[in-house]
Amino acid sequence: MKHIVHVTAGLEIGGQEKLLVEFARHADRRQFELTFVSLAGRGRLAETLEFHGWPVITMDAPAGLRPGLVLRLARILRRADVVHTHDDRPLVYAGLASRLARVRRLVHTHHHGQLPNVTPRQDRLIRFASRWAEYFVCVSEDAARYIHSQGVPLAKIRVIRNGIDLNRFPFHGPQPGGPVVTVARLSPEKDIANLLQAAALVKTKVPDIRIEIAGSGPSEGELVRMTNDLKLTNEVRFLGEVKDVPSLLGRAGLFVLPSRTEGISLTILEAMARGLPVVTTRVGGNPEVVLDGTTGVLVPPQRPDALAEGITQVLGNPVYAQHMGWAGRHRAEALYDIRQMVAKYEELYQSTNARQELP
Repeated sequence: MKHIVHVTAGLEIGGQEKLLVEFARHADRRQFELTFVSLAGRGRLAETLEFHGWPVITMDAPAGLRPGLVLRLARILRRADVVHTHDDRPLVYAGLASRLARVRRLVHTHHHGQLPNVTPRQDRLIRFASRWAEYFVCVSEDAARYIHSQGVPLAKIRVIRNGIDLNRFPFHGPQPGGPVVTVARLSPEKDIANLLQAAALVKTKVPDIRIEIAGSGPSEGELVRMTNDLKLTNEVRFLGEVKDVPSLLGRAGLFVLPSRTEGISLTILEAMARGLPVVTTRVGGNPEVVLDGTTGVLVPPQRPDALAEGITQVLGNPVYAQHMGWAGRHRAEALYDIRQMVAKYEELYQSTNARQELP
């Protein structure tokens, strides 16, 4: 049995962190035992991971450069057969720590698309740290091209699509008169401001439009003020963190995600599984997930007029929306089942070309 140690920056609720829960749920327990290490504190998902029977270790490391963290991690990783890091900070620390602990295999996952506002120093650091990874996994072809452009060799790069538990998101289809729904962290890269500006335009053609926004984040106060300024307080509801996302999607007529950058959005996959048409931006991995005109509508980013047109187009044609919903469900079943995703990672853990000698 192989011991897999997942190392993550934290365990608050987000797309990457939700995938850690799926690793916990769907691991092949006959072949693998798991440990989860958070560089920060426990977060809200630690209890869920422990509920599934796996230990959680927290490092409680503050932000910034913490050289001592490497030695602390190395002591934890001595029992690992495989270290699986998630995003940049864990790669830097656990990559070096795995060397010190003489772990033979490190798998790294880049959970995002192209990263905005990355400094040259950060680029160099990640390029250097990528040497420690045997496999550098990207969640989309777009992300793989970006990572290769940053200097990671093609021989190391693998693409494994994100997945969702389709059983938790059964087909329901778009609900006539249902609200436009989005589920996202309220942060600049998700560009919910774009959706609010688009809503003001849609309102002139669809006066009874309703929009429900699930999630929280640093942009929340600014977005609430924008809603007031745009006179959308009767049309837009901020729901905060929603625990029962399947039910929220089940009452929706349309799912919208107006991101500026994206890897493979779990919330888009969940919406497709529930049978909702999707209007989203043509960025990152979105065009690999949403087939324009078949499962949804793709629009340019940061263009409220284009987003409004896409929303109006779908809301104005219920039959079109139903067909998109069915097509989206079929696509989710074919390509984005969480069991497929976990099995592909487990193949990497078991692959036979591990280094026989550590440098």
